[in-house]
Amino acid sequence: MDESAKIVDERWMREALTLAQYAESQGEVPVGAILVLDGEIAGRGWNQPISRNDPTAHAEILALREASRTLDNYRLADSTLYVTLEPCVMCAGALVHARVRRLVFGGRDLRFGGVRSKFRIADSDILNHRVEIVEGILAAECVELLENFFRSRR
Repeated sequence: MDESAKIVDERWMREALTLAQYAESQGEVPVGAILVLDGEIAGRGWNQPISRNDPTAHAEILALREASRTLDNYRLADSTLYVTLEPCVMCAGALVHARVRRLVFGGRDLRFGGVRSKFRIADSDILNHRVEIVEGILAAECVELLENFFRSRR
């Protein structure tokens, strides 16, 4: 990855981290996501399954939903989703269905990761769409936020 692309990815990941911090302030697991298209944020999301009583209210899903409404299209071709934690299987499948071009995530989810850690859904050769994946952007900050959140609850 060239340096200018890394700078852009870090900029957007910082936006996702801000949303993750907001999720934490609301008592949710601190995960934040933004969907960017043509240099603009089209959708934002932070984890809300507890407050919404909705097991699908993950940061990624909420960002995809908002972007789809904003763009008036369920296909999000040429977009990039930035998320602080590796997406789960459900979210990875949603990225494929929405035709997201790129996924940029911070830390791996060693227990439930659907993109690298447990499964490789988003760029699987057997599906009709493959998402380009970039991992590890601001990983230390993303992982630290999650570790501190869970440590404070033990």
